[in-house]
Amino acid sequence: MQLMCKQNDQCLIDLYRQGREDALAELICRHKEKIFTSIVLLVKDQYLAEDIFQDTFIKIIDTLRTERYTEKGKFLPWAVRIAHNLCVDHFRRTKRTPVIRTQDNKDIFNVLRFTDPGAEERLITRQSHSRVQEMLDMLPEEQREVIILRHYAELSFKEIADLTQVSINTALGRMRYGLINLRKMMSEKQIVL
Repeated sequence: MQLMCKQNDQCLIDLYRQGREDALAELICRHKEKIFTSIVLLVKDQYLAEDIFQDTFIKIIDTLRTERYTEKGKFLPWAVRIAHNLCVDHFRRTKRTPVIRTQDNKDIFNVLRFTDPGAEERLITRQSHSRVQEMLDMLPEEQREVIILRHYAELSFKEIADLTQVSINTALGRMRYGLINLRKMMSEKQIVL
């Protein structure tokens, strides 16, 4: 398994196509946090996000097994695009907008684990993430979506433009105005992160 960790995404895909299930496990492990976080931030519902996350990987596995994957070297943006499209499909089916909070009123940032901080540091981090989430929720949908895809899914502006079906300049503009609005909110509410 340690050998798998050193392989790039394309090598893992090739190994999976050759029958190595552990290559797929490594690929999922490598990208699950970014993909899942992107889904949760878009749908704002932990349980729905888990369902869409599973559907995303079912679709990824199906595409890889039938050898229809053509995104050489761009697995993560491709996977996030699948997840994004499944989110859009869900909202089209239900014809509603995303809810503001998860069903159990949990903050998405509690899912993220970067280190093992102390109790005080966890409290400060939770409060900061809560403030950021509240401010993100107040942004117009287009601005929030670009910020999430850029900062949490780490997509390029070209990938964001393709995913949201707008020009790169429009994606850049939405990011710019989203950040301006976030700064304005921070200034008005005297929030320091």
